[in-house]
Amino acid sequence: MDKPLTRNIKPDGSAATLAEYRAKGGYEGLKKVLAELAPLEVQQQVKDSGLRGRGGAGFPTGAKWSFVPMGEDAPKTKYLVVNGDEMEPGAFKDRLLLEGDPHQLIEGVLIAAYAIQANIAYIFLRGEYRVAAERLRRAIAEATEKNLLGANILGSGFSLDLRLHTSAGRYICGEETALLNSLEGKRANPRAKPPFPQVSGLFGKPTIVNNVETLCNLPHILRNGVDWYKRLSRTGEPGTKIYGVSGRVKRPGAWELPMGTTGREIIEEHAGGMRDGYRLKGYMPGGASTDFLLPEHLDIPMDYGSIGKAGSRLGTGTMILLDDKTCPVQMVLNLEQFFAQESCGWCTPCRDGLPWTVSLLEGLIAGRGRPEDIETLQRLCGLLGPGNTFCALAPGAMEPLQSALKYFRADFERYLQPKKVSGGAYA
Repeated sequence: MDKPLTRNIKPDGSAATLAEYRAKGGYEGLKKVLAELAPLEVQQQVKDSGLRGRGGAGFPTGAKWSFVPMGEDAPKTKYLVVNGDEMEPGAFKDRLLLEGDPHQLIEGVLIAAYAIQANIAYIFLRGEYRVAAERLRRAIAEATEKNLLGANILGSGFSLDLRLHTSAGRYICGEETALLNSLEGKRANPRAKPPFPQVSGLFGKPTIVNNVETLCNLPHILRNGVDWYKRLSRTGEPGTKIYGVSGRVKRPGAWELPMGTTGREIIEEHAGGMRDGYRLKGYMPGGASTDFLLPEHLDIPMDYGSIGKAGSRLGTGTMILLDDKTCPVQMVLNLEQFFAQESCGWCTPCRDGLPWTVSLLEGLIAGRGRPEDIETLQRLCGLLGPGNTFCALAPGAMEPLQSALKYFRADFERYLQPKKVSGGAYA
């Protein structure tokens, strides 16, 4: 089983039923956990597996769980929250799992909740994911009917109340404390840390927030073991990864592949290569908030460490391609407009700096740019960078801009002579 996450995904796009999921070993990982392992033993197995969060940050999952208070003196109420908001431009991997195999997520939720002894779990779902919501509700009802959810699950004494929450939708909810504020019915602003959610999160109780793809790994790790999970990878970072490609390729989409698969293999073999008449100019390896890389980086393994050393981030693993007939300046403007719109406005650099960035780019493209505007854009990359804002939204927004200025500066400078550029493509 080299593609555990997508083994139940059907070509016709329909969802796997409970019967179909169980026929292929579904909920066996949960049964093993409830019958054989204590919560801390589950945490240790996930630590040993090396599973890293698949939502973008790549933080070790087991280590994150270990910060939750455990034992007799721990709070009796704890929460597990699934981040299914997936508002990052170019990201669609979680949608594949939510729509195609909802029971896999539910089993992952149950294992994670047992590991931290949470008794209530929420799936925080992007509001536009209506098909996913319908299928999750059906799967939750199926699981509840068979005593896989609810009170005294499978006679184990462990109980879990799982609730689906459809979000009003803001990109800032990708920041876990903003998500928790939204879930509480408040404005989706990030919280000051400390305290961290593992100690004081949802409604002031210990809370873990995990991504959809992260949780979907758990049933397979607990069922098949740590060594099996590590063997799935091509590098030292274990497991598989759902990689995606959007842009002018012949077959855009998402595929589950060994962690460490190269960008070249993903683009040329799985996405079918560039469309006829187009050439790859650059790509963002992990979605819209990651730095551009160049074709010369295509043979680098797509894992967290290798992409980091190349000057970008793996992020969601869903690549956005820049072709030679698309203007990188206009592509960056499109992204910055999105980030400026999605800023919660909580801190000044993000609230004012992102609209300023947009204004400078718009002026440059309209032919009103000055050489010093490009230098101002360069300075903004630092002013809105890590450590200068309340959360990671603005630093992420600066990554495509700072790398575009690094690799495609001549394209910015050409707009100082506007007659040479037209309509998003080179004249």
